[in-house]
Amino acid sequence: MTAARDPLRSRSERAPASTETKPAARTEIVDESSGNQRLDNYLLKTLKGVPKSHVYRVLRRGEVRVNGQRAQPDRRLVEGDLVRIPPVRGAAPASRASATHGSPADRLLQSCIVHEDDWLLVLDKPSGWAVHGGSGVSRGVIEQLRAERPQARFLELVHRLDRDTSGLLLVARKRSALTALHQALRDGAVDKHYSAIAHGTWRKGQRRVDAALRQTMAAPAEKRMVADEDGLPAATIFTPMRQWRGFSLLDARLLTGRTHQIRVHLAHVGHPILGDDKYGSRELDRPLARLGVRRLMLHAASLSFIHPGTGERVRFESPLPEAFNAFIERLDERDAEQRRLRSAEPHPDVPTP
Repeated sequence: MTAARDPLRSRSERAPASTETKPAARTEIVDESSGNQRLDNYLLKTLKGVPKSHVYRVLRRGEVRVNGQRAQPDRRLVEGDLVRIPPVRGAAPASRASATHGSPADRLLQSCIVHEDDWLLVLDKPSGWAVHGGSGVSRGVIEQLRAERPQARFLELVHRLDRDTSGLLLVARKRSALTALHQALRDGAVDKHYSAIAHGTWRKGQRRVDAALRQTMAAPAEKRMVADEDGLPAATIFTPMRQWRGFSLLDARLLTGRTHQIRVHLAHVGHPILGDDKYGSRELDRPLARLGVRRLMLHAASLSFIHPGTGERVRFESPLPEAFNAFIERLDERDAEQRRLRSAEPHPDVPTP
């Protein structure tokens, strides 16, 4: 006799069990690169793709544990701490970043690297690329670098460059390197030189410009700096490298590191940088487009500092970009032609035949 089928048999008996497993919490060991970092910042870095509000929610609920205990968002982590991270919806899968790694779009910065070691990276940033995302920029240099190196444990900007400024940019690969280089910047122990092409013929020789800078808002979300004695102290040493009629190539050595410092100081002394749409002269810049000037003519040319790992002084240099060289060549040709024309003119004391 066949047994009657029980109509109340459970679903698990009537259908195959799902093979999907519930995401589990994971434990991360804090390494040297994350030592002394706040817990909330550590989570924001680790849980890529998770909204900040979600991160703080699991913190408030006590779902994040450090060494088995609840922890506040501002707790400073130390190397070796065990951080329990609950499953959080929205976190990008670990394989996602590496899935596209190696595609042409993810190798954009490889050719820009001029030096790399276990402690830091030195990039030669092109003009027009913001160093970080925000304000309408979806991905800056640091985000692109992290996308290209999904396995990197630590990548942080040491300093910043304006979007339209080209040249040398430091990125720390260890937190200890970032801390050491930030201290060196505060102590004035990082020697930074920029190259700038400015309007006007510089007649002053080497000159130190001391002009305090204050931040102001020229328009909503538009930050500008102005020279103001009530601002923060700022000093730059300018040295003329080449001069032409109406233009000068200057070396600018930063003694302080205020926002837009070189640009404001040169405008303050009557020599605005070519292509500076914020502090420059549109009237003077307008005819330069036909000469190929379509960018801010400011370039981070050299960096020198004590290496945080070896303790030795290192120096990195970046040659002038092609846009600089092309404009300089045009100025040389123009001035050579003017000299030729002047030499061909009859001298007033020499009678013409």
